[in-house]
Formats: sequence, C-alpha cells, structure tokens
Amino acid sequence: MTAEVIYGSELAEKLRKEMQGEVSSLREKGVIPKLTVVIIGEDPASKSYVRGKQKASKEVGVDSNLIELPTTTTQQELLDLIEELNDDSTIHGILVQLPLPDHINEQQIIEAISPLKDVDGFHPINIGRMVAGKDTFYPCTPFGIITMLKSKNIQMEGKKAVVIGRSNIVGKPVGLLLLNENATVTYCHSKTRNMKEYTKEADILIVAVGKEHFLSGDDIKAGAVVIDVGVNRMANGKLTGDVEFESAKDKASYITPVPKGVGPMTITMLLHNTIKSARQFHNL
Repeated sequence: MTAEVIYGSELAEKLRKEMQGEVSSLREKGVIPKLTVVIIGEDPASKSYVRGKQKASKEVGVDSNLIELPTTTTQQELLDLIEELNDDSTIHGILVQLPLPDHINEQQIIEAISPLKDVDGFHPINIGRMVAGKDTFYPCTPFGIITMLKSKNIQMEGKKAVVIGRSNIVGKPVGLLLLNENATVTYCHSKTRNMKEYTKEADILIVAVGKEHFLSGDDIKAGAVVIDVGVNRMANGKLTGDVEFESAKDKASYITPVPKGVGPMTITMLLHNTIKSARQFHNL
C-alpha cells in the first residue's frame, strides 16, 4: 500500500480561486473585506509568515494592511492600538502575530481583540463556542486540517483519532473539532506513557510536536490517515515534518507532506474567516 498524498497547497489554490469569486461579488455590493496584521520586532519566521499572509490576501482580493512595531512597544501601547482597530468599522479581521516579546502578556492581547474580528480563532469566547459545537471563527490550522480531511471524504465519525501535542493553537482545538465530527479522540503529549500503543491504534493521527521524524511507519496502524503539522529544518537546510514520510507513506492510506501540506491551508482558512467576518458585519 502506498498512501494518497493530500497536498494542502493544491486544495488551498482551489479554495482561494473560489474566494476570489466570493470577494468579487462582495466588492460589487460595496463590501471590501479587510485584514490588519500587527507584528512586533524582527523575528524572521514571523516576518516570513506575514509576507505569506499579505501575498495570499492580495491574491483573493482581501485588503490587507501591516502595522510593524518595534520590540520596545509596551503592552499598553499595543492594547491601545487594538482598541483603535476594534473600533474601526472598515477592518473585519485583526491578527497579532505571535510570539510576542517577553514583556507583553500574550493572553491579555488575545483577549483584547474583539471576538467579532478574531479571525485567528483564539479568543476565549470563540474557543468556548467551538467547545460547545457552535459556529464561530475556528483556529486556522485545525480548521484547515478538518477541511483537508473532508476534501478527501475521509470519514471521521466513529473513528479513533489520536492527537499528539496539546498546544492551544493546534493540538487542543483540532481534537475538539474532531470530537465535533463524532470521532473518538485521544490526546497524547510529553507526559504520555507508552505513546506508541496509542499511535498504532489510531485511524486518524494528527502529529503536532515540532520534532523532526518523531514518528516513523513502524508507529502507525496500516491504513491510517496521517496529518503531519510539524515543520522542522534539517541539518541540510531542507524542511521536514514530525513524521518520517518515506516509511509512513507505505503504511498509511492518506498522508500530508511537509512542505505543501497543512501550511498553505492555515493562511487560506485565515482568509476564509476574514471574508466570513465581513459578511457577518454587513449581514450578508
């Protein structure tokens, strides 16, 4: 058996083409979806992500503006800026690029963003709505993963899903979204004993630990669906995932590659959320 590779890059391209049409019809009604991204400091990875977000926004017709602030920006200055953005009726999505400098409390900043403009899906109100199975802005990477599974008509209901990693950005929310799809969900993390007992039983395996080749084909059940969220730079400079792709693809039924897997879907779902916010604001 060789797994079918789920290319998030191809699905993202298809979805963005559909979004172009959607944004075009919104613009005809005088509604211009707008995303504001705030970045503090000079972190190269953050700057790279932000460039990707701006490029994708332009591609689908979403207005995007970038506010770059120095590392010396105080927490109060950032809170004041967020308040201004919350009050600006032309802005539908606010994204503060994480991580933030140590002197700024990340959680306080997340909670300061209006839940109606929280297109990252991290505000406790939106997380709470997700837990309750209500419609909301879902966190972008988990939402992208569920969208990828649905694009291949992969059944989640009744399946054993194992999530490795429990971050607030990926691990916890993707497990909740799988639960909302009626999967039976197990979380594994750094304190889990005998982790491979769980991974070998998983019908759907989501790996988000940030460790190069954390799992290999030997750790996977035959026919499992493997979603690799990790992005790690190898000694030779190439990117690789948390799963050793070559051995895993001979065991799995579906697998995502790194790169061109989950990554492109994250930005695509951010755009989806921004367009959705614009629609909601204008009751469309």
